[in-house]
Amino acid sequence: MPRSFATLAALLDHGHDDVIDVRSPAEFALDHIPGAINLPALSDAERAQVGTIYKQVAPFEARKIGAALVARNVARHLETVLRDRGGDWQPLVYCWRGGQRSGSVATILSAVGWRAQTLAGGYQSYRRLVQSALYDVPLAHRLILLDGYTGTAKTDILHRLGALGLQVLDLEEMAQHRGSILGGRGHAQPSQKAFETALACRLAQFTPARPVLVEAESSKIGARIIPPMLWEAMKAAPRITISAPPAARARYLRDAYRETIAARDDLAARLNALRAHRDGRLVAHWLDLLAAGDDLALAEALIRDHYDPSYAKSRANHGFRTLAHLDAPDLSPASRAALAAQIAALVTGAA
Repeated sequence: MPRSFATLAALLDHGHDDVIDVRSPAEFALDHIPGAINLPALSDAERAQVGTIYKQVAPFEARKIGAALVARNVARHLETVLRDRGGDWQPLVYCWRGGQRSGSVATILSAVGWRAQTLAGGYQSYRRLVQSALYDVPLAHRLILLDGYTGTAKTDILHRLGALGLQVLDLEEMAQHRGSILGGRGHAQPSQKAFETALACRLAQFTPARPVLVEAESSKIGARIIPPMLWEAMKAAPRITISAPPAARARYLRDAYRETIAARDDLAARLNALRAHRDGRLVAHWLDLLAAGDDLALAEALIRDHYDPSYAKSRANHGFRTLAHLDAPDLSPASRAALAAQIAALVTGAA
């Protein structure tokens, strides 16, 4: 009998030994239930072939050919990935909407002797739970934002707070982007759906009574959009602001983005793209510093002429509530550890 789940937290706590996603590899790559194993009932090409036959020939012919393909693919999975599963294995199987693919695979697995169940509604039912959490229902969590000018080590401090046992939501890690002109990581960002999956599932694991630390961001991180319920909660959240001398920030920025700066052709293209927003002479100066290999001077110039003006402009018309303002004399590892300890004490005290 198909299983239904009323909440995302309940689905994530499903109790099965494995979650098996039998959709095609392309469907799986776009988004999937965290931890799911992709054992396709049909490959991408086979799915397209069956769909074409269904529309252009006849549904019966499509189902007959599809059944043969599914049987062959499941046989291969049984001989490889599932070969070592014991007799007490209990998988939860899902496809796009809990229909023929998951039903066919679960039937074969049950015939083997395993207690296989399907997810009612398939991936679509899971996706509705994610959308409800991020688009329909106000967040139950109390957020506290880490704020400060670029180069104040907010992401590093966020990670340290996580290591200290606080609840942290690392938006940049989930979006695979650092949210600035230096923010790309050399590979594609996850899909918007996969980004939302990471967000919703992380939030579902948090205790709502405890605060959640989040780095202050704009409404977009690279090409990924922060969903509305989370964005509204972020805009209303109080902030802990970190400041440090510009020279310290430039050194930290240079070191934190060393790999990005080393990819000089790519960085030059990113800087050139800023000509639409900054004086051409400024951009030319940045490119000269990049070509000369003067990375510290480049970081100083970007902070002074790009990042700080952008930060000041974006915050000019907002009345944020500040819980604390912390000044760091430098951004050495010891200073970052001390900042994290201060913030942890503030947050636990406020809680």
